[in-house]
Amino acid sequence: MQIKTRSHHYLAMLSLILCIAVLSCSKQPLQEPVAEEQPIGGTPEEVELNAINSTFSENWDSYTHGSQYTSAQASADFGNISGWNQSRSMISNGNLRVTLLPNALSGAGGIVSNIDVSDGTAYELDFDIRFHSQFDWSRGGKLGFGFAIGEGNAGGDPAWDGNGGTLRLMWYNNNGRVYFHPYVYHRDQVGQYGDNFGKSYPSSGSLVKGQTYHVHMYIKSNTGSSTNGRAQILIDGTTLLDIPIRWTTNDAQRMIKNVTFHTFRGGSQDYWMSSTEGYIYYDNLSVHKIS
Repeated sequence: MQIKTRSHHYLAMLSLILCIAVLSCSKQPLQEPVAEEQPIGGTPEEVELNAINSTFSENWDSYTHGSQYTSAQASADFGNISGWNQSRSMISNGNLRVTLLPNALSGAGGIVSNIDVSDGTAYELDFDIRFHSQFDWSRGGKLGFGFAIGEGNAGGDPAWDGNGGTLRLMWYNNNGRVYFHPYVYHRDQVGQYGDNFGKSYPSSGSLVKGQTYHVHMYIKSNTGSSTNGRAQILIDGTTLLDIPIRWTTNDAQRMIKNVTFHTFRGGSQDYWMSSTEGYIYYDNLSVHKIS
């Protein structure tokens, strides 16, 4: 009887061990491993490129004071940028300082650069701007960041063919009163050069050298031949321009394609020149694609 009891015990133990082994070999995970999901828009590299080309910001705080802001650095910050002139751009206490050369106009004396952004129908941007305390206003010029639609008409090429336009900002010296005004190329512009719509900031008095101004711009494409686009500029929260507009009449050219960075004196006539070197400072740039 003792031998039989032990035999039953051994058989029971052997059965339990075999059962555990079978269960271990046949056990399956509750679900298959899930591959890491790719972000919407493609690979991480593609997403990063899209972010650079549609939404980006820069305050130049990470750069060394007194150093040149090179074309390579501008490309790293903004993506596909053309026309950058590194000899006229440097870092000054966390600001981008642009030099305007004496006795020179347009791109020969400043910077005419364009950032290729992903095509969109609505964008906004913000930046700060300041004129050096000894800046010579001369007659005026184009300045700061703006937008180009379609063929990006500018430079005396009126947008009457309906294939493009630009939304930019100017400073202008009107018999000693200095102010910002809009500078807009669009399908219905009145003359050969950009419209200012009779708007100025400040509405009375003059801009102040050494004072920082905050600029906000919003642009929206129109559709077909409709005047359902938008052009908006605010300075320090005050509306300089906010109008419905017909940028184009060719839907193939209705997309916003570039952020412009045009900073120079002129005009083309000599009376826009200055005999002195001038400095304009930029900070806290932010560009955002809305649609």
